[in-house]
Amino acid sequence: MLKLRKICTIFIIVVAIAYISKTSFNYKRGLILDHLYKQFVISNRANSFSASTILREGNGILFMETTDRMNPPSLVLCSIESAARVYPDRPVVFFMKGLENITTEEDEKRAKQQFPTLSSYSNIYLFPLRMNQLFNNTPLKPWFDKVNPKKEVYWTHVSSDACRFALMWKYGGIYMDADVISLHPIPQDHFLAAESFKDTSSSVFGLSSHYQLAWQFMENFVENYRGEIWGHQGPGVFTRVVKKLCGMPVFNSMDDVMCGNISYFHPQRFYPISHLAWRRYFEVWQNLPTFNESYALHLWNFKNREGISMVPGSNTLVEHLYQKQCPTTYGYILRNEKTHL
Repeated sequence: MLKLRKICTIFIIVVAIAYISKTSFNYKRGLILDHLYKQFVISNRANSFSASTILREGNGILFMETTDRMNPPSLVLCSIESAARVYPDRPVVFFMKGLENITTEEDEKRAKQQFPTLSSYSNIYLFPLRMNQLFNNTPLKPWFDKVNPKKEVYWTHVSSDACRFALMWKYGGIYMDADVISLHPIPQDHFLAAESFKDTSSSVFGLSSHYQLAWQFMENFVENYRGEIWGHQGPGVFTRVVKKLCGMPVFNSMDDVMCGNISYFHPQRFYPISHLAWRRYFEVWQNLPTFNESYALHLWNFKNREGISMVPGSNTLVEHLYQKQCPTTYGYILRNEKTHL
């Protein structure tokens, strides 16, 4: 009986040791697997850094450069900086055709160092603009595969028109031309804007990603393509689609109106100075305008064929805008001027 009891005791001890060993092994294995998984996730995140990750919430402010130019003029830098200041909690992304591929956060930081006035803003990001990829799975892809840029009179502008539709379809947010200086936050996420009482603007608009209206813009772009006519593929697309959806909205006051379920902004929101009077931005005003009814200002750079720029000390309206809305850009220009004296 005693012998049997000893055998049972030894058996229980062996089983207990085996169980403890197995439990310890599984625990250690769990720790190892957990560690490897975390390392994989961290590595995968680092390797998948892209515009899609930065803009995944659909609240970005989007700018772009459709030429290979890597030294944008001060107005472009001012526009991007002003947006970063007005929207500090939203990503401001500048897509550049001439930019090299960016696959990690370190790549993006190195790219941004080329632009000293932008590098100090943590909510500004730079990514390459690859049209052949951007247009995939959109109505624009067949058009892009057939079009010959060398034969297009206004290719820079036409490609810009196409890109803004595709960018908005893919990412959503607010699109702005790179000659739009932000003043105040735009209170609506879904909006179009009137450039005049007869035309719809293509310079600023806001939609969610994969919003059906953006798809209609792309279809209209292709179906009515006339690249040789200035503005036909930009404001022309917007105006044609708006007229089809709701007729041309009428403003009876300074209030905005609706086009279906989309806010349609009064021309004062972005165009208090019309394209016919664009030089006013580069003139001295006796009394500076307050622009209280505006969210941003379009400076009509396509009209500025003489290349007139902001000059520190000129006391022009545009200098006052730079000083207030993009002080880093203004300071950089001022320091450079003093260095060259």
